[in-house]
Amino acid sequence: MAPPQASNMMQLPPPGPPPPPSVPTTAAATSLRIPISLQPANSKNRRTSSNKFFGKFRSIFRSFPIIVPSCKMPTMNGNRAGESIIHGGTRITGTLFGYRKARVNLVFQENSTCHPFLLLELAIPTGKLLQDMGMGLNRLALECEKHSSNDKTKIIEEPIWTLFCNGKKTGYGVKREPTDDDLSIMQMLRAVSVAVGVLPNEMSDPQDGELSYMRAHFERVIGSKDSETYYMMMPDGNSNGPELSVFFVRV
Repeated sequence: MAPPQASNMMQLPPPGPPPPPSVPTTAAATSLRIPISLQPANSKNRRTSSNKFFGKFRSIFRSFPIIVPSCKMPTMNGNRAGESIIHGGTRITGTLFGYRKARVNLVFQENSTCHPFLLLELAIPTGKLLQDMGMGLNRLALECEKHSSNDKTKIIEEPIWTLFCNGKKTGYGVKREPTDDDLSIMQMLRAVSVAVGVLPNEMSDPQDGELSYMRAHFERVIGSKDSETYYMMMPDGNSNGPELSVFFVRV
């Protein structure tokens, strides 16, 4: 009897390594997912039961169209050093960032290596605010209602604010928790102290444009339990750069 013939089946090669992931090119996957090494902030934000309600408000807030504020930039004559240097405050890191045609985000950190202790989404387009800041001094005022005398809520823990730009009401500011994308952006800017720029093209959005940012040192001055002010600190020798003051007040 003839020996059985070997099977004519094609031998498959051993499995190789999986193909490398594609680089994200849309805003939905833009964070590049770099490892986060930011340190916990000493100012801990507590989640309250009311945050669930205001989470729903934030989703509605984002569906509103952006109304571009017609902010008139005041021109300050003479020496403005008195407004740029405030004694008795705490130095922190502040960042404005967002897609140029979308709402701007305002972030405060104890320093650039820490998690944000405050993140607000403001009803002003990022490109508009950054452009206006190059024209002169800007004042953002965020107001909310005052609580009863025995309420222990810190002013930066308020979830919703009425927003004023140089005295003109422009909508609302909404506090939110940092997302993974927000933390990735803070991680990318970890070594940046003072700068204005644009993040990599991979992080741009086809509709809302490039992802811009401005980072600077701020001086945090606590007036009372119902008022705090954040003054942008100008670099030494630069008295003509953008200036920004942010006021939080309960009325």
